[in-house]
Amino acid sequence: MHTPPIKAVLFDLDDTLWPIVPVIKRAEMVLHDWLTIHAPSVTQQFTSDRLRDMRSALLAADNRYQANLWALRHATLTAAFHAVGDDAAKVELAMAVFSKARNAVTPFEDVLPTLTRLNGLVKVGSISNGFADLEEIGLAHHFHISIAAHTSGCAKPDAAIFHAACDAMEVTPAEAVYVGDDPVLDVEGAQKAGLRGVWMNRSGLEPIRTLPGHIQPDAVCTTLYELDLWLTERIIKKI
Repeated sequence: MHTPPIKAVLFDLDDTLWPIVPVIKRAEMVLHDWLTIHAPSVTQQFTSDRLRDMRSALLAADNRYQANLWALRHATLTAAFHAVGDDAAKVELAMAVFSKARNAVTPFEDVLPTLTRLNGLVKVGSISNGFADLEEIGLAHHFHISIAAHTSGCAKPDAAIFHAACDAMEVTPAEAVYVGDDPVLDVEGAQKAGLRGVWMNRSGLEPIRTLPGHIQPDAVCTTLYELDLWLTERIIKKI
């Protein structure tokens, strides 16, 4: 059966292009320090762990937040401010502090050279359930399009977000490859949407990912250099 040529490569962001767990931990510490100064009544009653538990409970109670993690954090902070009687208008400032720290990421060493090379071969895009800002991070110029769940209204593994990215890049799903670290959200989600799904299984990340037996990625890579080799062969051979 003929396989359409690869015309676009779409990337997950967190834990695919940079490690996210240490970034989130630091961002939450930065936020806590800011709150201690500007809203001490909040930190007296709400530790970072308690806020995390509140987010988990809110996410379980309202699945709309699956597609908007920014709104989830905002709603949790707002509830905390209301609980202690502090000015909830400060939540916007608090979110700005958190977002700035959350965007202070360090890409893996293979990211810049691979993105630069791929841009000469195919269209490059991103799809993320998080709310990283590629402009602030300084990588936006490497991407033709970037779609985030919190602005699109749907989240991986919903096929709609994959199809929206393909439409924006003017390719069919069969002409696109999606690369991500989560076997279910990224690989299975992409494949069910008609894209090829590549599992980026980087070492040293937490939590450790395992591949469910029912998911068969089109490729498994541990670095973007491996991905580059896999893609180049298929782009050149048109398979």
